[in-house]
Amino acid sequence: MIGQAPTKLRLAAVSFINTGPITYGIERGLVGRGRCELTFALPSACALALASGQADLALMPIASCATAQRELCLVPGVAIASRGPVRTILLMGDVPWEKMETIYLDEASRSSQLLVRLLTHERGLDPGYQSADHHRIVDQVGGRKGALVIGDACFAASSRFPYVYDLGAEWTNRVGLPFLAAAWVGAPEAIASADVDLLQESLALGLAKRDEIARHFAERDGADVALYRSYLHDNIHYALGAAELAGAAAFFARAHRAHLVSRPPVLRLFPGAAARPRPPASGPALADLLDQAAAGRRLTPDDAVRLYRSVPLHDLGQAADARRRQLHPAGVVTYIVDRNVNYTNACVTACKFCNFYRPPGHPRASTLSRDELAVKLQETVALGGVQVLLQGGINPELGLDYYEDLFRWMKASFPLAIHGLSPEEVRYLAERESMPISRVLERLVAAGLDSVPGGAAEILDDEVRRRVSPHKCSVATWLEVMRRAHQLGLRTTATMVFGFGESAEQMVGHLERIRALQDETAGFTAFICWSFQAEGTKLVLHDDTSATRYLRVLALARLYLDNFPNLQVSWVTMGPAVGQVGLRYGGNDFGSAMIEENVVAQAGAVFQLSTGDIERAIGAAGFIPRRRNMRYEWL
Repeated sequence: MIGQAPTKLRLAAVSFINTGPITYGIERGLVGRGRCELTFALPSACALALASGQADLALMPIASCATAQRELCLVPGVAIASRGPVRTILLMGDVPWEKMETIYLDEASRSSQLLVRLLTHERGLDPGYQSADHHRIVDQVGGRKGALVIGDACFAASSRFPYVYDLGAEWTNRVGLPFLAAAWVGAPEAIASADVDLLQESLALGLAKRDEIARHFAERDGADVALYRSYLHDNIHYALGAAELAGAAAFFARAHRAHLVSRPPVLRLFPGAAARPRPPASGPALADLLDQAAAGRRLTPDDAVRLYRSVPLHDLGQAADARRRQLHPAGVVTYIVDRNVNYTNACVTACKFCNFYRPPGHPRASTLSRDELAVKLQETVALGGVQVLLQGGINPELGLDYYEDLFRWMKASFPLAIHGLSPEEVRYLAERESMPISRVLERLVAAGLDSVPGGAAEILDDEVRRRVSPHKCSVATWLEVMRRAHQLGLRTTATMVFGFGESAEQMVGHLERIRALQDETAGFTAFICWSFQAEGTKLVLHDDTSATRYLRVLALARLYLDNFPNLQVSWVTMGPAVGQVGLRYGGNDFGSAMIEENVVAQAGAVFQLSTGDIERAIGAAGFIPRRRNMRYEWL
């Protein structure tokens, strides 16, 4: 139980057709009978009902979170979102956008108002804005006056004007991420985990009845049922996961930079039961199991082990490629320009697979000076870099104050995001300072930390970790650092290094642990795996680290990690050609045009590519290259 939930759960929901699938099970008493009290209103009225205490949970515009006076949480897995044209958030006018002198804003939705203001600002335009009643908004259009029209009214109004801009398409074409318009929102103590389940079940029932819902609303409006059916199936996406949260974070960050919101809110999820895969079955043939995985059906750990051990590599790759196309149908492959700055090589963990570290006090142990860092960071900016991947050894001489001062200096001096400190580094700081992990992260965020890399994971199995890195944090601690980071609104990556003699079950166990945490927090933006680079290390290689095994692991990860929006290929360790092939084995991101890398280079991986090389490699593989940041927001 999250707090003490009331006897009746008072729900305020948006009154448009796109809400139909979300409330379907509740309206018909199929779920939540006797528990839920449901009312309908315009989006802004739902937000007001929540703010005034008249509702416990509101299906409301996400932009309302930016002005909330208290902490709010979102119900995972349920949203009104778009990944391209949305058809019900439109800017209309008799003249082009650039010639509109006034834009009337529909009072019904704060998210749509903020979206049109933001996109107008990013076009370099500065019209006047006026509010108008939802039911009379279309009447305001004329001459050089345009209007933001939202909801069901868009279907009839869109044919009346020569210039109609779909703001969902405008957003996705510019940013490359979904637009999160609305979600179930409430105070952290408002609902129990069982309520999360019933809200998700109501949506699941409604998704199966979209055709019925479309017929109902078409008859009400005297509209074409095929239009409404297409809208519910193709334009509105009802998932709230990592990609949608990243899109919302990008939305608020851009709005904050444009001075449209005073602060970007932290979007957290209500705890709920993890998504349950279907129970193991001895019946399905491998081919059927592979087809189900390619279609996005959740695999069990036993399913994954069967596929990994028994399916031919080419067949596994084809299934992963089909799943990749579902998730990224535009054929875009992203990459980032950043620099991996290993600020210290002094380290007490003494991992057997690491050539980079030196024990504290060793003559070659060192920490970069500010002057040395400044040269690297300035060069990164000059080369178009947008981020610094900052990771180092566990240096007992460096305390939390060092990192806070470093981050503040970096932020004040260079326009670079800080993607820094692995969970092992955060864990060590917490122990060194006798401080909770969450407090360490809070202080680092206040100093300028933007996101956390997934390093120090290796294989998330304590037996393997005791063999290869016995002084590193446990599996539970690694996951706890990531959980706390996600709760603070930080986006992180997840990694896996294989080739330590782990079993298939241990490797799949790693995937299961990060998938379960992603169900809980939706905070991982991407997964990256690569094989152990053994050259010159103290750890003797007794495992398969070939390109064929890498592709098998990558493809399996794409099928198993159904809640991870992105998979990055590791050309830095595997080579550019294998990276290109990986784009047909489930990968949709080419990683970094890494200006510098020291750790795997010490173990013999010396591949380097410029941004031009990366774009040519992506193009030669049949994809469209796009630069991104850590949120996977196109730049």
